[in-house]
Amino acid sequence: MSNLNGRVRFSRLARGAARVAGHPGAFLMAGLTILTWGVTGPLFQYSDTWQLVINTSTTVITFMMVFLIQNSQNHDMLAIQVKLDELVRAIHAAQNSVLDLEELEQEELELLLQKYQKLGSEARKKTKLDDTAAQFNSEG
Repeated sequence: MSNLNGRVRFSRLARGAARVAGHPGAFLMAGLTILTWGVTGPLFQYSDTWQLVINTSTTVITFMMVFLIQNSQNHDMLAIQVKLDELVRAIHAAQNSVLDLEELEQEELELLLQKYQKLGSEARKKTKLDDTAAQFNSEG
């Protein structure tokens, strides 16, 4: 139970961090930090330590954010997948065979994509033909 509780807390932390990191204020704060660092360069005589502070800080922050944002994206993608699966399941004309496409290999997905692109192209052609016929009938 403790492991699950830890995962729930981490997931909440990750979603919160992703929201904060994506906020314009976070970008402004990062920009001000870089500006402050740049302005203090002459004060520290552009020393190796001065450079190391920004390099280390940005590397650590980036490294940590990758995991937090990835966790948040995984959560969001899972929620979207469940919603899409429910829509496919609920529509009787839909093919239930597409419910777990994320489990297919890349080549299989590409074949299905080609199939659906062909169906879409044929539907657009049919629509254009129907529009042309309707336009012809209204003129004549």
